[in-house]
Amino acid sequence: MRPDVLCIGAVLWDVIGRTAGAMPPGADVPGTITRAPGGVAFNIAMTLARFGLQPAVLTAIGTDPAGDDLVAACKTHDILTHFVTRDSALPTDVYLAIEDARGLVAAVADARSLERAGARILAALEDGRLGTAVSPWQGPVALDGNLTDALLAQIAGSPLFARAQVRVAPASPGKATRLRVFMGHPTVVFHVNREEAGLLCDTRFATAPEAAAAMVARGAARALVTDGPNPAADASATGVIHATPLQVPVRRVTGAGDTFMAAHLAAETRGAPREAALALALQAAATFVSGDTV
Repeated sequence: MRPDVLCIGAVLWDVIGRTAGAMPPGADVPGTITRAPGGVAFNIAMTLARFGLQPAVLTAIGTDPAGDDLVAACKTHDILTHFVTRDSALPTDVYLAIEDARGLVAAVADARSLERAGARILAALEDGRLGTAVSPWQGPVALDGNLTDALLAQIAGSPLFARAQVRVAPASPGKATRLRVFMGHPTVVFHVNREEAGLLCDTRFATAPEAAAAMVARGAARALVTDGPNPAADASATGVIHATPLQVPVRRVTGAGDTFMAAHLAAETRGAPREAALALALQAAATFVSGDTV
């Protein structure tokens, strides 16, 4: 089966501790701990599948029991794993986070196996299974910042992506500057939050519309910027539009940006205009944050 969208980046186990109250540094509080498949590429792929598209992931997953379980989980969510790089020398990656009533307290992303696999995860794009340098992949691509600086730079100039519609997300503010290699690229769409936009532009922004406009002025072909419960924006050379998310109770935050990106991509893949795509993406993210199913 040929996929509709390629999701390139982290597919790992999310281990997340949540507590209902506020959690100051050093606190030891009651709560819940869950383990679920996650990672930016997985979260985007899962949401795309819910919207009726057929995603495939290009990533690295170990051959350990955790990796076998993760591949099985992908299949359960209708995500193609035919093109996954599996290596017995690479353990399956893990993301560990703590969330409280206000949102994310702290997180550690152990994506060392993905980083060590490097360009091997792109093999299907050049060996004919998904494309070649002469006849490259022509569909949408969702790309995350868990890849190394070197691999992202390689992708930015690679003929393997010359005809792809690429959307990039940084995975976290700490990895936002990795995406600077795509500034000036004529077709890449940025999906960032206000803080990440500030890091990419070496400044601070008061609002998402201001941030999105500044990113385009700095060379981004298009930028979608979210800002939690505040207005989100979509900027390109044709101008800036914005919309305000629904106000919902916050029950989870890890994966909300990925849900927004996937829902927006799905909407535009089906021909939705900019305003409708932004509204649909904000609705999907709000549903996710509230704890309901997208």
